[in-house]
Amino acid sequence: MSATRLAERLRALHTDHTLVLPNAWDAASAALIARAGAPAIATTSGGVAWSAGRPDGHGLTREEMAELVARIVRVVDVPVTADIEGGYGPSEADVAATVRAIIEAGAVGINLEDSTAPGGPLFDVPAQVGRVRAARDAATAAGLPELWINIRTDVYLFGVGEPEGRLDDVLTRAGAYAAAGADSLFVPGLIDLETLRVLVKESPLPVNVMVWPGAPTVAELEAVGVRRISVGTAIAQGAYAVAQRAAVELLEHGTYTALEGGLDFGALNSAVTA
Repeated sequence: MSATRLAERLRALHTDHTLVLPNAWDAASAALIARAGAPAIATTSGGVAWSAGRPDGHGLTREEMAELVARIVRVVDVPVTADIEGGYGPSEADVAATVRAIIEAGAVGINLEDSTAPGGPLFDVPAQVGRVRAARDAATAAGLPELWINIRTDVYLFGVGEPEGRLDDVLTRAGAYAAAGADSLFVPGLIDLETLRVLVKESPLPVNVMVWPGAPTVAELEAVGVRRISVGTAIAQGAYAVAQRAAVELLEHGTYTALEGGLDFGALNSAVTA
């Protein structure tokens, strides 16, 4: 399927109903998530970086990230949206170069952060507006104007500003980012249903929430109007936890119970067999 058709499918998934995305971090996890019925694949920058032996937070180069995303694209037939962190550089030119690389890799959507580094600070609104416009312009120039831009703001994730002012800050940013060409608003760190209800009502962009154990259910988030739900690094963390538990058990006790419930070899092998 052409990139344009895949991008159009990703766009439709944001309008038909709430899009639920179990994030993948490598080709095998993506293939299994698609096989489970996911209508699209979203990558997690942390999981992708860890799979390559690097830390999250621009631990990969732009080229390394794009190659890892290309591996995911090659094993699935659904749209792929790539977490490009902060664009692999602070400038508009950096963001544009990353968008070109990710389109060449076959992705048809991106996440783009407004934090300058893990923990902040954030780009000011005019600077981030320029970066969003650079992403949109680069996509158009690359022949994929339909690229979905999920713009992430880390106001809540990093506790930026006084708590009582954070919602207004997010709404100000949402309006500016929408005008610059963003398609949806990703607000990790915010799971309070009443705050989300207000945000959904007042935001010009559909809202993406990141969930984890103990967060509201998909049904509860749908009920307040959230249109996209993802899990960030949570599935990757769970998988790596199994690896650690199994290794500790094997080395310290000589037993294997942590390995119970593993996927059948043939099922896993067939998921990545062309």
